[in-house]
Amino acid sequence: MAASTAPSVPAGIAVGPTRSAAAASRSALAALIRRDLTVLRKNFGEFVGRTLMQPFLLVFVFLYVFPTIGQGIGSGGGTAGESAFATVLVPGVVSIAIMFQGIQSVAIQMSQEFGFTREIEDRVQAPCPLWLVAVARVLSGATQGLISAVIVLPIAAVVHAPGVHAHLTVHWWIVVTLIPLACVTMTSLGLLLGTTFEPRNIGVMFGFVVLPLVFLGGTYYQWTKLSLVHVGGFHWLQILVLVNPLIYLTEGMRAGFTEASHMHLYVVYPVLIGFCALFLGLGLRNFRRRVLS
Repeated sequence: MAASTAPSVPAGIAVGPTRSAAAASRSALAALIRRDLTVLRKNFGEFVGRTLMQPFLLVFVFLYVFPTIGQGIGSGGGTAGESAFATVLVPGVVSIAIMFQGIQSVAIQMSQEFGFTREIEDRVQAPCPLWLVAVARVLSGATQGLISAVIVLPIAAVVHAPGVHAHLTVHWWIVVTLIPLACVTMTSLGLLLGTTFEPRNIGVMFGFVVLPLVFLGGTYYQWTKLSLVHVGGFHWLQILVLVNPLIYLTEGMRAGFTEASHMHLYVVYPVLIGFCALFLGLGLRNFRRRVLS
């Protein structure tokens, strides 16, 4: 007679239903996100401070100090010109707040966790696939990016010199669809950068990646106006900046918050989705390689 291979269960011990691998992964994902959000709650003051500092200084200098001392920005149109510049700048400020939050909450943290201490090993012990650990960081970072947008927009909209007003008109269907997509896209970029650069090369990342993204990302100007920069009828700068994901974010924000001219939304949404898929795919590949190395 063949011996039974079923394990014996001691008498008196109840055997409950076992969870599927998918259910265990979902629970682990939720726990990882709750962990990050708990840390955020405990350090919320620091989070707000680092979120507000750059946008506040940007709008304070460009939209309050410069008009007050008579040093116009962008045009010589007096108060009307300054108001037009404020209208263009406010969506750009919200965009870079989302981008910087994605880099700070994911790229810098991920780079540190892959450093000498290898803190990432604590996370990958969760009972879920490796890629889900990275997705949890992306989603928690996207939540922080969403909070950043909510915090920064009122500040950017009101810190202006007397007589200077940003003419904002909220198009809610664009706002509620574009901002979550933007947050996930920028945190996916953060995942890619954080798994690509070593901690000792963070300065290189900011100097050669982040700064060009900001200055060529339409923060201070409209993409449609770049057609005025051309050589022999070739609009080289307007074409060059199309490789920058931030340009689509800032143009989408202008469509969502202003009546200013902007890139067509049927271009903005598909390209942002494409960048999100690209950054997330490459970031997950790099994450797996770094963990298993």
